[in-house]
Amino acid sequence: MSARGDAAAAFQFLSRFPVKGGGDFSRELLQRSVVYYPAVGAAIGLSAALGAGVAAWLLPAWPAAVITLILWVWLTGGLHLDGWMDCADGLLSYRTRERMLEIMKDSRVGAMGVLACMLLLLLKASLLAAFLEGGSWTELPLLLLPPVWSRWYMVRVMVRYPLARGDDGLAASFKGVPARQERRTLLLAALLSLAAAAAPLALAAAAAPLALGAGDVWPQLLAAAILAPALALACGTLAARRVRSRLGGLTGDVYGALNELLEALLLLLLVLLQHNL
Repeated sequence: MSARGDAAAAFQFLSRFPVKGGGDFSRELLQRSVVYYPAVGAAIGLSAALGAGVAAWLLPAWPAAVITLILWVWLTGGLHLDGWMDCADGLLSYRTRERMLEIMKDSRVGAMGVLACMLLLLLKASLLAAFLEGGSWTELPLLLLPPVWSRWYMVRVMVRYPLARGDDGLAASFKGVPARQERRTLLLAALLSLAAAAAPLALAAAAAPLALGAGDVWPQLLAAAILAPALALACGTLAARRVRSRLGGLTGDVYGALNELLEALLLLLLVLLQHNL
């Protein structure tokens, strides 16, 4: 299948974008499609940024942030939130390894899963509100960074960490993803990250060609481009190793939970940089 088909499969698997031509989701197709995970993240981030821009123009920061988050979650179909809740139910039960895996496989959501989901969404909404309130519309392209690097890290753990359930479960479809896929994914994520960091300068220059103040934000943009992958790598590795020590490996739910965790942490990074640089 062509690169276009691989990309379509990535969009169909990870999002609700109306993309055709993805194929039958065979194991081979799924493994080839991971290269385009950062592109899916960029599309989600761009859509969220555009939605945030419109919402913030019409509404105060908090309602605009909640609407942006609703759009963000809808674009993913809640796929990763499901993994986040399942992991909360299992890992926070402090049972045996076998029992935790059983709980995570159960389609029902427990109290810890509901609490974890509510707290995560509240954190994301508050961070989006702070970001919208504390910056200008030209900074909105930075919202691409969290979904780009969180999805890059999912590919990294597919390559580098064992599976907790062996050949059972959806994660088994990604068993044996070649290391070259991770390198290609990293390159794409880096290029998208640089574009997202450069876009605010271009937008500011286009909006006010004679204004010299647009360059004042370059330390924030440079720091975001550099620190986003570093934070994703450091925090993702810490979390993945912790889960592996308890489960003996990772699962598809863990992939989704790591994505949600890193998105929240990277949003926190954007807010910290915005308010301190």
